[in-house]
Amino acid sequence: MDVTEQQDQQQHEQPQLSLGTSAARNLATTTKSVPQMQGITSRWLLKLLPWVQASGGAYRVNRRLTYTLGDGRVTFVTTGADIRVIPRELGELPPLRGYEDDLTLDAIAGRFTQQEYEPGDVIVERGRPVDRVILVAHGKLSRIGAGEYGADSVHGTLANGDFTGEQALLGTAEGDEPVQWEFTLRALTACTILSMSETDFQETLGQSSSLQAHLDEYRAGPTLSHNEHGEAAIDLASGHHGEPLLPGTFVDYELAPREYELSVAQTVLRVHTRVADLYNEPMDQIEQQLRLTVEALRERQEHEIVNNRDFGLLHNTDLSQRIHTRSGPPTPDDMDELLTVVWKDPAFFIAHPKAIAAFGRECSARGVYPDSVDVGGHKIPGWRGVPIFPCNKIPVSRTKTSSILLMRTGEEAQGVVGLHQIGLPDEYQPGLSVRYMGVDDKALISYLVSAYYSAAVLVPDALGMLESVEIAHGGATS
Repeated sequence: MDVTEQQDQQQHEQPQLSLGTSAARNLATTTKSVPQMQGITSRWLLKLLPWVQASGGAYRVNRRLTYTLGDGRVTFVTTGADIRVIPRELGELPPLRGYEDDLTLDAIAGRFTQQEYEPGDVIVERGRPVDRVILVAHGKLSRIGAGEYGADSVHGTLANGDFTGEQALLGTAEGDEPVQWEFTLRALTACTILSMSETDFQETLGQSSSLQAHLDEYRAGPTLSHNEHGEAAIDLASGHHGEPLLPGTFVDYELAPREYELSVAQTVLRVHTRVADLYNEPMDQIEQQLRLTVEALRERQEHEIVNNRDFGLLHNTDLSQRIHTRSGPPTPDDMDELLTVVWKDPAFFIAHPKAIAAFGRECSARGVYPDSVDVGGHKIPGWRGVPIFPCNKIPVSRTKTSSILLMRTGEEAQGVVGLHQIGLPDEYQPGLSVRYMGVDDKALISYLVSAYYSAAVLVPDALGMLESVEIAHGGATS
């Protein structure tokens, strides 16, 4: 037996001379924290949105009368590897907007053929006649046009649901020069497109007098004037001299404005009377149960404001306000492009933390350092002076892509607003009530916890989205 073992044995044989710590703790008051919850986040979106009182549980967004310009996206159906365009979705092409002959639309949809392209393949070349309509079923394509000084420049990106070449539907009048492609269309990723030649369309056109009449009306132009946003025009005169006859005008409104009804998130909190009576010191059990329940409801509220299919921001971003990244990850160029979409007083970006990290990697690769914006004592990363707030409610797809939102906020700015109603019975927080429901025959105390909320986009250009943002780790572009 060595010396160390002998010392240990002697210590164990000696009698205990003082109270041990394990026994002493039975009489001590333990210092403890309140119950913790990992699901609680910063919920920046709920803090940043201006909240508007929605009396009567609804909020009506009145706008100027707007004419649909046909700038949507087409939808497809897939059977195995075969992809077909939904015939009714062809109405998203401006020349076919408002045309409703299902038999003719079915015939046109059947004329589209499917093609596959690899990254780098050229689909159309600039300067060639526009002789076909192209629908992008899957993948991403780059529109490359001529720059101001002769060099090529990227004029935009086409992705799922986008289309081009709709001029081929109108044909060329006798004696006129054929319309030419203004850009080269090149695949950035593996792509699947559906295309229909002008010749195939003309064959269908020759068999439908209703389609011929519709296109003739389209060529004649709209009967009512509108501005570049599709709103009914307000006739004005300026720069005149003397006493000319001034135009008369009025501002026309939408006849059926959209109404946002408040949504609700609810749960019933139950606490046993024995717990509330006997185990209520030093912390109030009902108070702690209620605190965590309210936190969970607020988390759900933020999730719904982002993802709800009726009023969620992701689904209420106008199609004309959605852009795609040029290469995949979010680059400074992409963020600048998003700022051009919401250029009137942008308030803040909202992005998944992984998307913010991907943007930081792209900035580092270029030797660019994002701004740091002070928001209430918090140092928030920003771009061009606009803060970028994290929001883990923005989904990340299985292919590791996400979205970045940019918005203008407030009623006065015609921006994005949150909706709630304050002054509820048994109100616990603004827009959230806790209603006592009594004690049942199992001695359970019940409370109905309800949160009422919604969100509204007052005008389309108040909200913009950068779609298909790659957040996976990889080689940064240079």
